Amino acid sequence: MSGGTRHTVPVDVHLVLRRDGGGGPQVLLSRRAGPVYATGMWHLPSGHLDPGENMVEAVIREAYEETGVVIATEDVTAAVTVHHHPPTGSRSRLGVFFEVRRWSGQPRIMEPDRCDGMDWYPLDALPAPMVAYCRAGLDAYRAERPAAVHFQQPQDTVAYVPDGPDRTRLLTGPPGGGDELPRQLRLFAEHAVGPLARVADVSWARTGSRVWRLTGTGGGTWYLKRHRGARFHHREVAAYRTWVPALGAHAPRLVAAGTMAQAVVVTALEGRALHGMVLDPASEARVQHGLGRLAAALHRSAPEQPGVPSPAAGKVERHLEAARPYLADGDEGLVLALARTYGDLPSPLLVPTHGDLQYRNVLLTGDGELRLFDFERSEYATATRDMVRLSHTWDGRPDLRTAFLDGYGRGLTPDEELRLDCESAFDALSGIAYGTTHDDPEVTERGVRTLLRLRRAGRP
Repeated sequence: MSGGTRHTVPVDVHLVLRRDGGGGPQVLLSRRAGPVYATGMWHLPSGHLDPGENMVEAVIREAYEETGVVIATEDVTAAVTVHHHPPTGSRSRLGVFFEVRRWSGQPRIMEPDRCDGMDWYPLDALPAPMVAYCRAGLDAYRAERPAAVHFQQPQDTVAYVPDGPDRTRLLTGPPGGGDELPRQLRLFAEHAVGPLARVADVSWARTGSRVWRLTGTGGGTWYLKRHRGARFHHREVAAYRTWVPALGAHAPRLVAAGTMAQAVVVTALEGRALHGMVLDPASEARVQHGLGRLAAALHRSAPEQPGVPSPAAGKVERHLEAARPYLADGDEGLVLALARTYGDLPSPLLVPTHGDLQYRNVLLTGDGELRLFDFERSEYATATRDMVRLSHTWDGRPDLRTAFLDGYGRGLTPDEELRLDCESAFDALSGIAYGTTHDDPEVTERGVRTLLRLRRAGRP
């Protein structure tokens, strides 16, 4: 170790707010304005750390201050680290770029004295002029590289020049074993199930989690899931260890859990995805009856717990800000009235729930049996919470609702009927807010249909 003064560098954070557009991924960019560095140039929302603040806290704060969006800690994922030296000055800096795919609110200019433009741009068609430092980070991000060195020379410009000298050196990560599975995850998986012959990425396109199908050298099959945050990891692991065994062969079995990797390995299930499957009325009624039985088994897998009144007004107001431009006449009044009603309902009993019970998380076997997976949203909640996303399949099909409740073993009380309507409205509003800001038309449409159904039913 050399003596003398230690070398220190400032650290700043950059927000890669990403959505999927019609032509591919898009990122949110803002144009600097006023008496600031790189005025007139496009850049990612970014900033410096405040004293005592960690990087994740900083990027969440900067996101809100500059764009108005609200980001949860578990939705922040590391993307790229760039060691940058500007063309002026003698001090380098570290820029940490974070990817975020889920947020609340509609991005907008929050600091008009520092920003005069904000818009979404395709990753492969970035605007000009752009800060070269920012462009280096996005080039590394687009190439799926974990880091880059971007040292500019005194004669270089602050703005990125397409035909200028290339000052960006992209760095590769550790070897990945010849497939898409990161090295550390591959080691975790092989410690759990032995040597792997094949790995296939089978992730659902619209979630932040990643899923791989693993095939062992002996022919066995498992699934590896890397969660998008600690909360989802802990929820799924806890569910597999405590509640899911009550479902027997109707759900996967946990093989291994890695806290550091925030990943699990589970056994494979037979069957075809129910999502998108066309069934005749009688077959779909049997499916709903089976889902009712599975929901009942899960809800009875642990003792009930007393709930506390949960006012919904705060969440409703936040989602309304993003969803309001897309609501039909009467929707806002309906949701606000249901929020008030929800707060007046008696305190419910809470049960173990799946948290995302819908067709996309169900497999149908050749002999008509059901298999349920994806427990990352499991938690103690109201029993009706597990019926919210299924209830949109009941529109115009009262026989499906009857079949589900018959399988569930009981009907709903009047309070539960009202609670289901309230929770459905809140989920619909959240879906519209999320779907319209993330180009997810399926989630948006489900929310629109749910509010229309509630209005037609005369709720509240």
